[in-house]
Amino acid sequence: MAHAVRALWPHGRAVAWRLGDRPALGLHAQGRAGFTRAAGGSGPAATARKGGPRLLGAAALALGGALGLYHTARWHLRAQDLRAERSASQLSLSSRLQLTLYQYKTCPFCSKVRAFLDFHALPYQVVEVNPVRRAEIKFSSYRKVPIVMAQEGESLQQLNDSSVIISALKTYLVSGQPLADIITYYPPMKAVNDQGKEVTEFCNKYWLMLDEKEAQRMYGGKEARTEEMKWRQWADDWLVHIISPNVYRTPAEALASFDYIVKEGNFGTVEGAMAKYVGAAAMYFISKRLKRRHHLRDDVREDLYEAANKWVAAVGKDRPFMGGQKPNLADLAVYGVLRVMEGLEAFDDLMRHTHIQPWYLRVEKAIAEAPQ
Repeated sequence: MAHAVRALWPHGRAVAWRLGDRPALGLHAQGRAGFTRAAGGSGPAATARKGGPRLLGAAALALGGALGLYHTARWHLRAQDLRAERSASQLSLSSRLQLTLYQYKTCPFCSKVRAFLDFHALPYQVVEVNPVRRAEIKFSSYRKVPIVMAQEGESLQQLNDSSVIISALKTYLVSGQPLADIITYYPPMKAVNDQGKEVTEFCNKYWLMLDEKEAQRMYGGKEARTEEMKWRQWADDWLVHIISPNVYRTPAEALASFDYIVKEGNFGTVEGAMAKYVGAAAMYFISKRLKRRHHLRDDVREDLYEAANKWVAAVGKDRPFMGGQKPNLADLAVYGVLRVMEGLEAFDDLMRHTHIQPWYLRVEKAIAEAPQ
């Protein structure tokens, strides 16, 4: 049962027109000089000379405009071709991967990975792990979820830790490096946590392994890259730790949370019944201990509201997402963590009492509209 309770709490258009205007202006000047020289003439020949430069000027103006339109259309078509080439390149890379995600559906870390995979339209299979027996991941010495198994040709790679999974796969999509090489950039490291327990940490897990040109194309500047990393870590180190005390805040909320966990999870009939009642009672008391460990307020909703509003303030009013016009990895991480509360009282309170709902719905829409 100790494993079961981890299911929701696991650890140039203007340029083109100028190109058209310049010849027209030059020919107009020539036309005015010709008209002055012919002004003393008379008869049909003079009339013809008088009208000829005007016709040439009008023709030149039309030609200049057409040239401008041509260059504009050519520029737009080339831009579309480049976007199509990048999309095709990413599609080609993603089609070379066969991904299997081992998860608990209600785990915030697993939800982060699903948000990333769905937004980037990466096809994957899901294996729902039984939180009690965990037989589905008996092949792995790493016993936490999420785990992603990635088949690339003859190479099969195991990716552990939600942030490593996301960073490695994003690096793969942007750079095209072999995944077997990329995962060597995120070596595991043994450490002892505040409770004296040995844990596995991963170096560089918020860093994408890109060269200078790739990083410039993706971020545009160092500030955007640093900001993304900062808030991805914030989601892991702070936001995720507020979820459990909020969804298990009262006995009724704890029971509702475990009812949701049992419905969405991979439990046997007896296991499900035990998890719903015994697990709910256990997590109600454990959440109190977690509240003290993370120095949360007596009313943990206040910490949840404060965190949500802090995130909204960081995104700001001048951009729809922290990533600008589309979600970046920080947007997807925060969204993925919060999404596990959907359908619970804590989520409804969050939407009512903070300013996060417009941003949340924009991310939800962006993921839903990702090309499949």
